[in-house]
Amino acid sequence: MTTHAPQAAQSVTLPASLDEAVAALIAMPAAVPVAGGTDLMTAVNSGLLRPAGLVGLGRISEIRGWHYQDGHALLGAGLSHARMGRPDFAALIPALAAAARAAGPPQIRNAGTLGGNVVTAAPTGDALPVLAALEATLVVAGPDGSRRETPVSHLLAGRDMLQPAELVGFVRVPLLHAPQVFLKATGRTGPGRATASVAVVLDPARRGVRCAVGAIAPMPLRPLEAERWIASLIDWDGERGLAQDALTAFGEYVAAACIPDPEPPAEGGEAQPLSPAVLHLRRTVAALARRALGRALS
Repeated sequence: MTTHAPQAAQSVTLPASLDEAVAALIAMPAAVPVAGGTDLMTAVNSGLLRPAGLVGLGRISEIRGWHYQDGHALLGAGLSHARMGRPDFAALIPALAAAARAAGPPQIRNAGTLGGNVVTAAPTGDALPVLAALEATLVVAGPDGSRRETPVSHLLAGRDMLQPAELVGFVRVPLLHAPQVFLKATGRTGPGRATASVAVVLDPARRGVRCAVGAIAPMPLRPLEAERWIASLIDWDGERGLAQDALTAFGEYVAAACIPDPEPPAEGGEAQPLSPAVLHLRRTVAALARRALGRALS
């Protein structure tokens, strides 16, 4: 993928299991794990990163698929966007499949991985708002065969960072068997980086609605009050439909919660109005949230 890689990395290790990968990172702490490399090689080519070594994760078969466990899907961190976009996966977790299909052009979808999207934690990562709305957790592999779990939101917020020689092995996602939608807006026609994205997930068992907004902040935002308000209006035992006014109000509620008006100055006076660009972004978020909820309820 790059002509700079041979000069950038002094050694490349290709482990066959998660524990071997962890051992390789223990033996060479300055090495960088790499799966698809879509973000890593961009950093290398731009001169932002010169790793002393690489630990390639592409041969670890256990993290390239998924299986079921206690009402959850245990997704391997090595799952590519292209694989998650296929119909069989879409039947399992529709919003994550939609995010994978929107991740970029074919070469990016074929190389980029779920774990890479999470660990890189770029604000525009398409999978991140979906995982936040699903309240997914990470299964982290560590030294001596250890495994621990942490919510995806904790990693993205910096509350529980990966320790040296730790790797994300799996992403545990609850199987809700209910409608879920992912939508995003880009600055151009066709695949591209999101300027805003929204994931909406219905949880009939808890009679709840979960919503996460991506790309407008360093991590996905959950408008919890808007979620509780709209869930109280839904007839969970009936057709679940809502009037257009309620959908519009939900979109505006979500947008205002995620892009609030500026606070007035401490010394008094009026707060400065939002700039036209920020107002446009707020309208975009409102439209995405309204449409996503409407599709989930239809």
